Amino acid sequence: MKVIRYFQDAYNELVHKVSWPTWGELQSSSVVVMIASLMIAIVVFIMDYSFENLLGFLYGMFY
Repeated sequence: MKVIRYFQDAYNELVHKVSWPTWGELQSSSVVVMIASLMIAIVVFIMDYSFENLLGFLYGMFY
């Protein structure tokens, strides 16, 4: 009986109490997430490329 009550409460919460974003809000939020993800990926790429070259230079000095 507790399981049935749990699903009823969960459904009631999702349908009546949650404020869902509008389609426009969802699209603008998605664009922000994509831009932020792209910026983070670029920063990680630059760091990776820089460290690869730095370590290659350092290893080249000793071999």
